[in-house]
Amino acid sequence: MSSQLMVSLVIPVYNEEENLLLLIERINPVMQNMNRPYEIILVDDGSNDNSLSILKSLTVWPEVKVIALVRNYGQHAAILSGFSIVKGDIIITLDADLQNPPEEIPRLVAKMEEGGYDVVGTIRKQRQDSMFRKTASKLINMVTRKITKVGMTDWGCMLRAYRRPVVERMIVCHEHSTFIPALATYFGKHITEIEVSHDERSGGISNYPLRKLINLQFDLVSSFSDLPLKALLYGGIGMAVGGICFGVILAIARLLYGAHWAAEGIFTLFAILFIFIGLQFFAFGILGEYIGRIYREVRKRPEYVIDKVYASDISGNDQSDKPGIYFSPKSYRDAM
Repeated sequence: MSSQLMVSLVIPVYNEEENLLLLIERINPVMQNMNRPYEIILVDDGSNDNSLSILKSLTVWPEVKVIALVRNYGQHAAILSGFSIVKGDIIITLDADLQNPPEEIPRLVAKMEEGGYDVVGTIRKQRQDSMFRKTASKLINMVTRKITKVGMTDWGCMLRAYRRPVVERMIVCHEHSTFIPALATYFGKHITEIEVSHDERSGGISNYPLRKLINLQFDLVSSFSDLPLKALLYGGIGMAVGGICFGVILAIARLLYGAHWAAEGIFTLFAILFIFIGLQFFAFGILGEYIGRIYREVRKRPEYVIDKVYASDISGNDQSDKPGIYFSPKSYRDAM
C-alpha cells in the first residue's frame, strides 16, 4: 500500500436500502485504484427500513465501519458523528443515493493535494433535480454566500473534501443545528471548488422534502447569522418611526383642514397604534438579542448520540466470520 495520505469517506444513510449494495460496489473499486489507505464510514441516521441490517452485512470488508445512531438526527448531525471517529487525513462526504458519483472522489483528492487546500467544494453540472429543487438551491446558495461572505457557487452538494484539522475543529464546536459546508469555511483558510457530475437518484425517494429544506435553511440562518433578530429589531424601529411621522402629518392636516379630514380621529388612532406596535416589536427585538445570546451559550444537548459502532474487528484479528461486531464509541476511539 502506498504511503500517501489516508482517505476517509463519511456517508450518512437514511432509508437507503435500495442503494447501499450498489453504493459499496461502486466505491470499493474507486478507492482500491487510488492505491492508498482508506476507510468507509456509513452512518445509519435512525432508518426505519432495512438499511441498518444491510449496513451491518457490509462490515465483512475491513475498510467498512458502520455507526448506528439512536434516532434520526438529520444529515449534518449524522456526518458529524462520522467525523468523530475518522482516522484519515483527507475526509470526503457524499450522499448514499448515488447522485454524487463515487467516481469523482479521486478528482477531489487530487485537487486538495495539488493546491494544498483545506476544503474542496463541488459544483453540480447538469443537475438531475426538479425545477423546484434547483430554484430552492439557488436561493439557499445566495443566502449562504451573503451570510458566510465566501463566494462558493454550490453549497448544497455534499460531495466535498476536508482536511483533518478542519474536521477536528468542527467537532469541537458541538453545535446542535449547523450547516457543515458553511461551518467549514470558519476553519479552513484555503478553499476552492471543482465541477462534478450529478446523476439521478439510483433508487427510493428523496429524504429532503420541502419541510426539511425549510428547516435546513433556518439552521443555516440561525447558526451563522442574527439576521432574523435584527430584522425584527429594525422593523420595529421603522414601524415606530413611521407611526410618529404619520401622527405628525395627521396633526398638521387636522389644524389646516379640520377634524373632518382626519375622519373624526380614526386616523389618529391608527397612528398611535402603529407607534405602540412598532415599540412592541422593538422591545421583542431587544429581548430576542439577549435570549439568542443566552441560548447559544447555555444549550448543552448533544448533537447526536451514537448507539453502536459496527466493524469487522478493531484489534486487527480475523473476524470475517462475525460481521456486525459492535463496540461502544468510547471503546472504538480507545482502540484507535
